[in-house]
Amino acid sequence: MQDATSTELVATHGVMRRDVARGTVLLHATDFALDKSQRAAITGPSGSGKSVFLRTLALLDACDAGFVTWRGERIARAQIPAYRRRVAYIAQRPAMLDGTVEDNLRYPFSLKAYRDAHFDRDIAMRLAQAAGRSADFLDKFASDLSGGEAQIAALVRVLQLAPDVLLLDEPTASLDPASARSIEALVAAWFDADEARACIWVSHDPDQARRVATRHLTMNAGVLGEDKR
Repeated sequence: MQDATSTELVATHGVMRRDVARGTVLLHATDFALDKSQRAAITGPSGSGKSVFLRTLALLDACDAGFVTWRGERIARAQIPAYRRRVAYIAQRPAMLDGTVEDNLRYPFSLKAYRDAHFDRDIAMRLAQAAGRSADFLDKFASDLSGGEAQIAALVRVLQLAPDVLLLDEPTASLDPASARSIEALVAAWFDADEARACIWVSHDPDQARRVATRHLTMNAGVLGEDKR
């Protein structure tokens, strides 16, 4: 049971991931905790395990050992949908549905996990504007969006749901610098709206990591470390 004064949100306890087919360890036993208000970044070479760790933290892939906790409590299988509502994962290449941006933004509210919520166009517009989009952005067709615009739409789709933790898996890796800065601005606006929130940003760009985070971690050959510099 977590102490009432604890600031810990999500944590891993000895989580490990293996590639059974290759006989390799993708993520060595990892203990990690993310507290309220923390902006963390993870950098490291390609294939070092950054995405493996983030997907494990999001409970998208099962652990081979260890477990994840939310506010000090181990997460039962039946609680995973509620956990994913609080801890949101954003992939590098978002999947967009046919139709307009607004159609895509309305989609989550059709899911059972969000049956108590409703789409608010004003909230969506404010988020889009934080990323420098104009008033007609929600009316654009998804098929007409650039890569940067699609990533903005995917982020707005998640951020409108007000998660407590955001897990960003190299969301700007394939974008031009201007689009990348728009994504950074959008995430900053989400964070500033409630300073109890927290995020982890996986990035291949050390300069970006310094811009978006105050806590810096590294991943090398499946080993997560804290960069104290």
